[in-house]
Amino acid sequence: MEKRSYELAERIAYLLDKKKLEQVEIIDVEELTTLTDIFVIAICSSVRQTKATAEELEYMLQEDGYIAHQKEGYDSSTWILLDYLGVIVHILYREDAEFYGIQRLWKDGNLLQLKKTVM
Repeated sequence: MEKRSYELAERIAYLLDKKKLEQVEIIDVEELTTLTDIFVIAICSSVRQTKATAEELEYMLQEDGYIAHQKEGYDSSTWILLDYLGVIVHILYREDAEFYGIQRLWKDGNLLQLKKTVM
């Protein structure tokens, strides 16, 4: 896994963890797919929180010099995907997360621990 991808995933997870979401996971999927190195999955308690979280994350990462290569899902805001080339962020409303079972789909990936230090 590229060091850049890992560091970016940690930064993303740190920013998301500060939002007091229901759940934030970092999954290394490099050995499972050619799409990306890492998924960061964030589960939100409301559609409003999903959209606000995605918007704020995009803003904070833009301040750090990272621009999303691709973004989808803002229309419905129940599942927003932000692709940072090496790290794909999934921000889901709880009900959609349960329905689609994204964590189950990637259960063979390596779950990484979120560092709680200030970044």
